[in-house]
Order: sequence, then C-alpha cells, then structure tokens
Amino acid sequence: MTIGELLAATVPMVRTLKLEYLETTPERAVLSLPDQEEYRNHVGGPHAGAMFTLGESASGAVVLAAFGDQLSRAVPLPVDARIAFKKVALGPVKATATLDRPIAEVVAELDEGRRPEFPVTVRIQREDGAVTSEMTVVWTLRPNN
Repeated sequence: MTIGELLAATVPMVRTLKLEYLETTPERAVLSLPDQEEYRNHVGGPHAGAMFTLGESASGAVVLAAFGDQLSRAVPLPVDARIAFKKVALGPVKATATLDRPIAEVVAELDEGRRPEFPVTVRIQREDGAVTSEMTVVWTLRPNN
C-alpha cells in the first residue's frame, strides 16, 4: 500500500476533498485538489480551508515518507502552520511539499533523546503554474513513552 493509499484510507478529510497523491518520496510530495463546486469560495476558487488542508496533507505525506521507519518510537505531529495567499486560485490546484531539513539530522536528534522540529515548505499552484499560496508547516517527532 502506498502512502497516498494509506492516507486516503485513514484520513477522512483526504477522502472528503478527493485529494490525489501524485508523488510521494522522502524529499517531496505532490498532491492535487480537483475543482469541486461544493468547495468553492465566493470568487469561484477553492476555499481557503480546502487549500490549507491540501497543503497540510502534502506536508504530512512527505513527513511519513521520510520518517515512516521511525513510527515505532515517535509520532509525527504538526506544531505550527502558516499560509500566505498570493493569487486567486481557480480550477484544480496542486501542492508540492519539500522537506527542509536533512532526514539524518532529524533522526540524530531523536537518537539523542530530543524532540526534533523541522519545517516543510509547500507551494500551491494553479494549472497555469502560477503560485497561489505558500505554506510552511513545522513538524515534530514526539518520542513515544
């Protein structure tokens, strides 16, 4: 089962918004949000909440791809998220999330008994390539007790 299939099966909001997992690697995840009338805002584009969910979901996918082998000893959790809306988004949009810290560095902190934090940058784009939103989600690996 792929990370996208796992998340679609276990996260109801992923199914609700019909998010598609186009690519998921330890360095990058790409998800798409189809154009759906029931999730449009007052200007005809995807609602800000749907775009936030798309971005947060993309960040979570890259985190699971990068740190899935650590789940027996730590749980990944978002600790902070910020989004900047740059342009009106119309039609389907795509989010690309990238891990902004080396995996080995984060795991080394976990090995030292610390609770590492690391940012994931997300860019949300229209089909024409214009960046509609930029987002940063800071994640942690909370050690299991």
